Order: sequence, then C-alpha cells, then structure tokens
Amino acid sequence: MAECFAEHAVVRDESQTIEGLAAIKRWKAETKRKYSHTVAPLEVAQRDGKTVLKAKLTGNFPGSPVTLEFSFTLEDGKIVLLEIH
Repeated sequence: MAECFAEHAVVRDESQTIEGLAAIKRWKAETKRKYSHTVAPLEVAQRDGKTVLKAKLTGNFPGSPVTLEFSFTLEDGKIVLLEIH
C-alpha cells in the first residue's frame, strides 16, 4: 500500500484527516484491526479530475455492509489525496 501514496499524502475518513505516509500506514493498520473489513470494488469513474471508486465494505462495524466512495487525487502516479465518503 505504501507504494501507492505520495510521501505528503492526505486521507480524509470518518471526520478525521490523516497526513503523511507514516500516519497513513498507522491509520490503515488500526482500521483493519478495528473493523476486520474487506473491500469489494463495484465501479470506477472519473469525476471532477478525480478517480472515484465505489466499493462495498463488509466488516465488524454497525450497518455492515455499506457502500462507500473513495475519491483519489493523483499526482505523478501516486495518491496525494484520498477522501472516503
């Protein structure tokens, strides 16, 4: 996963902002441990200069499964911004 993100990348998820590659790695590990979730891609589209992935998340959280959108902003082939809605 680390190869996908730029060193200065930002993730916005669950009303929090995670900045920098090291913090993103910790966020990813904590999220996986907390929710034991899987992600099943449903569709991908380009919207407003972003790559938007719609995916079904199933895991150990209220309301599972849910469908979320992952909006990626890329720069030089790396993710610089990921927003999860």
